[in-house]
Amino acid sequence: MTQPSTTVAPTTAGSGAAGGVPHQSPRRRPTPAAVAARLPAAVWALALFLTARLTGTLVLVLTARAMGKRPLAVLGRSWDSNWYLRIAAEGYGHSKQYPHILASDLAFFPLYPGLVRAVTEIVPLSGGAAGLLVSWTAAAVAACGIYAVGARLHDRATATALVLLWGLLPHSVILSLAYTEPVLTACAAWALYAVLTGRWLWAGTLAALAGLARPNGIAVAAAVLAAAAYEVWRRRGRKVPHSLWTGVALAPLGWGGFVLWVGVRQGDPLHGYFTVQRRWGSRFDFGVGALGFVRHLLLHHARFAYAMTTVIAAVALVLLALLLLDRAPLPLLVYSAVLLLIALGGDGFFASKPRFLLPAFPLLLPPAAALAGTARARPWHAAVVVGALAGLSYVYGAFLVVVNRTPL
Repeated sequence: MTQPSTTVAPTTAGSGAAGGVPHQSPRRRPTPAAVAARLPAAVWALALFLTARLTGTLVLVLTARAMGKRPLAVLGRSWDSNWYLRIAAEGYGHSKQYPHILASDLAFFPLYPGLVRAVTEIVPLSGGAAGLLVSWTAAAVAACGIYAVGARLHDRATATALVLLWGLLPHSVILSLAYTEPVLTACAAWALYAVLTGRWLWAGTLAALAGLARPNGIAVAAAVLAAAAYEVWRRRGRKVPHSLWTGVALAPLGWGGFVLWVGVRQGDPLHGYFTVQRRWGSRFDFGVGALGFVRHLLLHHARFAYAMTTVIAAVALVLLALLLLDRAPLPLLVYSAVLLLIALGGDGFFASKPRFLLPAFPLLLPPAAALAGTARARPWHAAVVVGALAGLSYVYGAFLVVVNRTPL
């Protein structure tokens, strides 16, 4: 029997070297899209956030230079930043008389200046540079926490959209300054994530830190307490873990401890802190003063920042309604509602209300879900929306900090 013949393909000139090794085409460099696809979703979301904020910071710096102002002074020492940096350097005990108000540094909570002081003790940085380092680091930590909450409740695309929208809000320029909102948002986001995942000790600890960051940090403690109360009710007849009770005990300690300390220092433990706020021209009147200011805006000529504040406040109320209709988890609803109540129910500093609402990131969950759906179905449409938001954020942010004279 004859063996079947084997046909060998002829070697072409381009096949390789003398050993007959086939020629391998050079490897192509991966495209940016391919590299992005390999990144973990959380890293990709953080990269988008940092790109958005660094671009906004660059626009702010260029605008400051064009207006003849020093960029580092604009970034690190705008408005309330000076109060915080003075507390970090010298401690409490300073006040200043303005027309109609007596401003005391006891109105400012201690966590942010404490962190700034710690940085200056470790690293040879000026107060302004240390303040920016704390704020920028906290903003990145907050973005990661916001992503974690969004991914827990929805999916990675919605979580990424949530982080990006938070970084492109009209007042997100605050995230580029030496301000306390990034610190509060970082504590709040991870506290809410801890509640959603049943980590009560972490939730209580972070809520206590949030209460040391800002006056409206009490919203985090309210969210933790409401979620704990619901959990106790849900477990009625069954054992409640000790960590829940510990978290409940810790949650209000930061806010309550500082308010009590200021009261004791003022000689009135229960009312001293609120007296300090009234002297600043800030008090809670369930929105009566704010409504009166809006009426003034409608009847008389007003600064653009005030009109923008009115629009942002109205949109925030609509977003809260959408969050309710979406049946968001109780802690997110309580947190957002308390922040809205404090921001819109307080009298004085009307133009600062959007800044007070900056930590209310759960309000962005409905539009983030819509943006993620649009990105899947019509990516170019989503790109146009994000581009428009970025343009508004950068231009309005630069105007607000460099040109406008209304307090942030």
